Amino acid sequence: MLNVNNIETESQETGRWRNFNSWIKRNFNYECYLNFLTGCYSCKLEAEQRKSRRPLCCCSLLEILFYPWLLTALCLSVLLVFVWVESSNEYNGFDWVVFLGTGVWFFWSLVLLSLFGILAAYTSLLLVLGFLLCWEGKELYLHWYHKILILIVISMCLFFFWLLCTYWKDRWLTIGLSLQVYAPYLHLSSISVMVLLSWPVAFYLIHLEGEARIRRYKITSNERKRNKRCNMLTKLRALQVAVGLPFFLILLCLYVMPFGNYSPCIQEKDKLGPKPSFFGHRGAPMLGPENTMMSFEKAVEHGAFGLESDVHISYDHVPFLMHDLSLRRTTNIKEVLPNASLRHPSLFDWDFLATLNAGKWFSHSQIKPFYHMKPLSEADKEKAGNQKIPKLTDLLELAQKEKKLVIFDLNSPVPKHPARKEFVRLVVNVILASGIEQHLIVWLPGFDRKYVRSTAPGFQHVGRLFTIERLTKENISRINVDYKRLFYNGLREYKAANININIYIVNEPWLFSLAWCSRIQSVTTDNIQVLNQINHPYFFMTPSFYMFMWILMDVVSAIFIFAVFYFHWWRESQSEKILKGISSYTETPSVSLQKENTENEAALNVMESPETLTKSVGELPGSQSINPEPVQETTQPLMP
Repeated sequence: MLNVNNIETESQETGRWRNFNSWIKRNFNYECYLNFLTGCYSCKLEAEQRKSRRPLCCCSLLEILFYPWLLTALCLSVLLVFVWVESSNEYNGFDWVVFLGTGVWFFWSLVLLSLFGILAAYTSLLLVLGFLLCWEGKELYLHWYHKILILIVISMCLFFFWLLCTYWKDRWLTIGLSLQVYAPYLHLSSISVMVLLSWPVAFYLIHLEGEARIRRYKITSNERKRNKRCNMLTKLRALQVAVGLPFFLILLCLYVMPFGNYSPCIQEKDKLGPKPSFFGHRGAPMLGPENTMMSFEKAVEHGAFGLESDVHISYDHVPFLMHDLSLRRTTNIKEVLPNASLRHPSLFDWDFLATLNAGKWFSHSQIKPFYHMKPLSEADKEKAGNQKIPKLTDLLELAQKEKKLVIFDLNSPVPKHPARKEFVRLVVNVILASGIEQHLIVWLPGFDRKYVRSTAPGFQHVGRLFTIERLTKENISRINVDYKRLFYNGLREYKAANININIYIVNEPWLFSLAWCSRIQSVTTDNIQVLNQINHPYFFMTPSFYMFMWILMDVVSAIFIFAVFYFHWWRESQSEKILKGISSYTETPSVSLQKENTENEAALNVMESPETLTKSVGELPGSQSINPEPVQETTQPLMP
């Protein structure tokens, strides 16, 4: 009788949790399951049963103080993974920058992606393990190994964020553009996630409400106990507010988010512009070695509108195609002349440059320039392995034959180069001497533009991100800008001034779809073979369809969340009825029960000696005298 209340209190605290997850005990080895959780989280081989969770407390004060660091590590690592995944369009540029510093070509971008994914998975696993231990009623103790690793994770995330904010500030614009494309789908997906989270949230909130009702029901006239239990009720209410208020605020924000959402891919079908044209960036560098004739021919085969390249001037005044400031990445200069592999390309004569191989690095190397490029056929592999550095006249001849536009970056020669002061006029004369139609030349360099206009009036001049007044003054009707400039109003003022826009470099389908929906005329791309097959922009939807999906998702999710909360409330109310019945039975004994206890005590006193028992029997009315017999002692003790 004395331990009934303690047993009942314990059952009230943990009975609901045990009944809810009893399927674990039925289908798994429960001890092994607890040992696994404790071993991963606390680095202990065996779960300590005495370390049970105290009411409303899952860990010690020290663990509570460290828990925000775990949440910070999780948020930073997940955000870092998201930022790097959305920057996939820049992976090739990042690998090239790292190559300039290390001299080794490798997929460094994928290495960082794997590292960030491991950090996010590690912190998420610790959070899930802590939740499962709390679910099983065990007190949390995070091993100091994990604490040190969590601090290392936070330091690494802060370091990489510092690098992004210092050297790659414009990469944050890529994140903004990706949110413009994925915002409607992220909105609908977030509501679905909130619906899934409503089950544990409702379970916990209703459980706290049930605990509060039972404790309020058990308040007695003892003032000391009443104050203690009132404090416990306050803690229960505080936990309910801390869990429920953020959940409903986030849900409310998601319900009204479309009012402030903007996406170029949400528009009427009749307002969608034509498909952007393609400039092959250094040709088709995923199908052939960049800046080689094979690469430009592949770009023409896949429907390129124009061809983009980079031009250097050799030491003997021959314009040729090369991007890097050295020959070590795209040629076999290390095999032919190792000591000169870091020299500027303009310091070599054309006779020497023409002997270098410009394709073996692409066809015979195990590490390709793009990680997602398809393997080459045997014919293409053989053709790529025999490519040479082309001259500018070779590209002009192909463009004239196929009627393709030509746009190029003109690199100025190094100081003390013979053509240092006249390289622009040299290139213009080479173009005019090639016989190509002047309107096929899209003149991008900003050097000596007046001379170019006077000598070749048929060239199409392209500007950078100049003001509209300057573009109008210089009679420029086309601009070539970085795709991240779409973040600022989608270059709306240039489109209003009827200026054609070409953005670079667009490799991902979602980014090409964004350019299409933003009515961009042309894009420069490395991935022409994939983007050319897109016949309709991805993630496109009409405003009416999005509004229908928005209202439908809000209504369905609200009904489902209400049903989840009602189910848990009904289940808790049934448990409360049973517990209250047991509590009223155990805490208020009846008078008959007290009388029965008194009679039982008297009977025990009578049975203390055989003489008393004989005397009592002999004094019964109507009884005959009975000769008492000696009682034999038993060797077995009485059962309690």
